[in-house]
Amino acid sequence: MKLDFYYSLNKIKSYLKQVTDVLLLVVAVSLLLGIVFGPDAPFVGTVYSNLIEVLDAVGDNGIVALVSLIIIFLINKKQS
Repeated sequence: MKLDFYYSLNKIKSYLKQVTDVLLLVVAVSLLLGIVFGPDAPFVGTVYSNLIEVLDAVGDNGIVALVSLIIIFLINKKQS
């Protein structure tokens, strides 16, 4: 019984990691396309605009916040 629980938990964890990897790629591509085509593009512009709003909410030092997020993601990636 205990072994089945851990197997199921690891299976769910693996699935969620794969979904997260795909979603991160989608966000990265949409941000890149938002930079290329501008914020008026459908879907792409929404993601781009939302990121800008998040960075503005952090404050005037949005670039510092973005660099901090990148560093946190890189550290998290190395630990995985």
